[in-house]
Amino acid sequence: MKRQMKKIKRKTMKKILFGATGALAILAAVLIVRGISGLFGGRTDTTAGVEYIQNEEAGNIAAIEEKISLLEKHDNNEEDTRSLKEKFTGAVVVGDSITAGFTEYDILNASSVAAQIGVHLYETDDLIAQVKNLGPGIIFLSLGMNDVEATNGDTEEFSTQYTAVIDKIKEELPDAHVFVNAIFPVQDTVIEQKPILAKIPDYNEVLKELCDKLRVGFIDSTELVQQEYYEQDGTHFKAEFYPIWAEHMAEVAAL
Repeated sequence: MKRQMKKIKRKTMKKILFGATGALAILAAVLIVRGISGLFGGRTDTTAGVEYIQNEEAGNIAAIEEKISLLEKHDNNEEDTRSLKEKFTGAVVVGDSITAGFTEYDILNASSVAAQIGVHLYETDDLIAQVKNLGPGIIFLSLGMNDVEATNGDTEEFSTQYTAVIDKIKEELPDAHVFVNAIFPVQDTVIEQKPILAKIPDYNEVLKELCDKLRVGFIDSTELVQQEYYEQDGTHFKAEFYPIWAEHMAEVAAL
């Protein structure tokens, strides 16, 4: 697992412009971050993470400087020695039984996970209330697996339900930054039993379009999944997959 984790690398480039005139101390702050996921030779989309940092510039300069310092370490090939639990301080992953693995395997603290086994999009009120009590600055949604079958291929209904969840979160936590995880694929043996799950890629395409429309980050970790990471049920994951997934989320969101 350690060898696999080391394959996820990231290069960053930043440019911060400061000027002072009268009471206005900061005229411009531009931060460009490039993410490269070396695990499969693909490029990590850090656009949403950059937007998060840029939005912070108006309210917390110290927080920006801390993030820039971390990015500079990456530029200098310095290893980030923080644990995943430290990286996810102030962030919460929201989802179903797959998400619950983060606490079951002690990958993240309980304060960074809000999960409900078998949850559907239309029954997330309790999860959102839990997240509101935690008060995170960043929210990672990992929902939708149970809804592919529930909506029976109706991606329009799926989009409507997911939109309602995001709108509710923005209403309850207006200052939080939202990222949406793609629905993970299942093994072929599962599709043989439930053919509707073959449409997961179609649902992810709709989900990506929805995120673009609502201007929230979309995180596609499906290429990180290898067959050996699956549990026997062909849907859930073994412990060794969760650090890889978490690192990818942290990378995209610039945690």
